[in-house]
Formats: sequence, C-alpha cells, structure tokens
Amino acid sequence: MPEPDPVRLGVPAARRIALAAQGFARPRPDLPGTRDLQRVVDTVGIVQIDSVNVLVRSQYLPFFSRLGPYDRSLLDRARDRAPRRVVEYWAHEASLVPPSTWPLLDFRMRRARSDAWGGMQRVARDHPDLVARVLAEVSAGGPMTSREVEAALAHDLPREREHWGWNWSLVKNALEHLFWSGELSSAGRTQQFERRYAHPSRVLPPALRAVALDPAARPGDEEAFRRLVEISARAHGVGSEQCLRDYFRLKPEQARPAIASLVADGTLVPATIEGWHRPAYLHREARRPRRVHARALLSPFDSLVWQRDRTRALFGFDYRLEIYVPEELRVHGYYVLPFLLGDRLVARVDLKSDRAAGVLRVRRCTWEAGRGGPEDARELGEELALLARWLDLSGGVSA
Repeated sequence: MPEPDPVRLGVPAARRIALAAQGFARPRPDLPGTRDLQRVVDTVGIVQIDSVNVLVRSQYLPFFSRLGPYDRSLLDRARDRAPRRVVEYWAHEASLVPPSTWPLLDFRMRRARSDAWGGMQRVARDHPDLVARVLAEVSAGGPMTSREVEAALAHDLPREREHWGWNWSLVKNALEHLFWSGELSSAGRTQQFERRYAHPSRVLPPALRAVALDPAARPGDEEAFRRLVEISARAHGVGSEQCLRDYFRLKPEQARPAIASLVADGTLVPATIEGWHRPAYLHREARRPRRVHARALLSPFDSLVWQRDRTRALFGFDYRLEIYVPEELRVHGYYVLPFLLGDRLVARVDLKSDRAAGVLRVRRCTWEAGRGGPEDARELGEELALLARWLDLSGGVSA
C-alpha cells in the first residue's frame, strides 16, 4: 500500500499539537487528586528524576506545571506504595514510568554489562560473588537502602576490608548494576533521596508478576520498540524521528523499523512542518487545537523541552542547562525554568527555594525579545506566587 500524502503543518499548528500532547491544553483542576496525577503520567509517559533540590525535586514539577498546586505526598504514595502507579528505571534518564512500561525496557536491562557506567561494569566483572550476595540479601530482606545493605552484609559476612573488600562503593555499584539489569527495582525513595532497592516482584503489580520473575515473559525487542515509539509519538503529538527516538533514548536501528510499522498500520501519519528539514510523524489521535491558553513554569527536566533542537524549532527558544557551567560563565542562571504563556516560551526564570527565610527567590529573569510587558509580568508574578504557596514558602516571592 502506498504511503499516504503527508499532512502539512505550519510551526504554530505543530507547536499547539505538541503542547496539547503534553497536557498543556487542559484547564487545571480545582483540587488535583490521584486521578489527575495519573492522567499526567498517562499523558507524558515518562517523568524524569534529578537529585538537584535547589527549588524542589524535579519529578514534582511536571505535575505542578500541568495541574497547579497539588499534594506532593500523592506522588510519593504512587511511587512508594502498592499498587504502585509509577516505578523507577532508566527510561529517558533516571525516570518514573508506568509499571507497564518497565518490561518494555528489557533490551536495556540485558545490556547492563556493556552499557552501564564503568563502576557497575567493573563490579559485575570483578566481584560476581559480591553481586550475588547483594542480590540475595535484598531479595530476602528488601526494600533496603545501600547503607542498609552494607550493614546487613557486615553482619552476615564479616571479613577484612583489605581483602577483595566489599565497601560502600562496591555495594552501591553492585546495587546499581542489579537495578540497571532489572534484577532489582526501586520500591521508592527515602527523605534523603536514597533508593530503596527491592526485588521487582515486590514492586510491580500482580498483573506484571510474571515479567518480574521471568525475563522470557517480557515482550521481544520488535514489539517493545514499537510500543515505546508509540508512547513517544503520543506524548509528542507530532515529531521527527529524532524526537521519537530521544524520548526513550533509542538508537536509529531500534526506532526506524518501529516507526515504519506504525506508519504502515496508520498509527502515525507522515507530516511536513514548515521550516523543518526532516520528515515528521503525526499521531493519528493527536489533538489539533486552534488555541492553547497555558501558563506554567517548566522544570529544566520537563519532557516538553528535553530535545533542544525540537524546542528551538517549535518555540524559537534556545535552551541550555547551565547547572554544570561555572558560575561566571552562566548566561541565564543556575536552575532556570522556562516560562510558558499561551503557546510560547516567553522567559527564563532562575529560581531558588530559600527555606531558611521562607521565600522563593527570583535570582534572575530574562524575557524573550518583545516580551516582558506589564501583562506578561503580571502573569509571571501570579504563577510565581502560586509556586511559592505550593512550596510552603510563607514569605512569598523575593526578586
């Protein structure tokens, strides 16, 4: 069957499709609850985790951006208590995903020995006996933090550390290897942001117990890549191959057959976007709103702005994460949140929660060309005040 003629889209239309696909075309609920959080998870498919806590842990922000003020303990409960609505794995980066997505990432789990970071590879290669002991300890006694695992091993396996020497670094690397390989999962996080390792059968819901216990029960690569690309396409609305690959960090040879299959069955419709030099793909169920009236401060790790080329092409917004840039070389600041107003990214706001003083500090605000007038400033001020209240910063906003 010949491929259908591509849908032609201008950049404004593609931008609105993208915003709707990410949940920004819906009004915020008055009192967000668990169902609203679940709707965000179902919409974006992945929520990235990051340890930086200068404002608030990053995983909480995408829900605030889409729902407004909500009870953060609802997300903790969805992650930490059965039946879990999200589980943690290396999806985009360290991320929260629906439990049903976890077995689709088996291809990554199987490559732990070759694709994981050096310390994880070395402990698997040089200390397989320790890795086996760690797996047995957590499987029998989890959920456990890395410190709890080391303490348990010190009690059960006393030995001189000058010997091959399990120590905190080796135990932590063993745990992370087992987490990457899917032999262990995360049952949540402590207040100090430590993973609580557990066997996947204790984390995944009963319907997925078989895939937790038996890797052979997980989908094959072809099906997994197809389902991952479909999740990505639904969350993008419209995007290029690069957009669809980047969401789950897939390689071209993994994503291209999946895209072709989804085009063949009509799930994806070929598209061209004005000014884009690469082919694009429109999800057949993507909303195509005529207007989007959004207002949101976005985490630097929000899925709307993950792919920087896409952000530039859709919004004309060059966005760079400057956390790792020396202070004297930063252009916009340390923890900079894009400000979405209407259907445009109109400003960059460097924010800090000053918990001792009880205020939300605006360390720098940079408006895009032609923006920053009184109405824009009023909208930003209201969103900042909302954010301060949500973060329990009773002193409000301090510029």
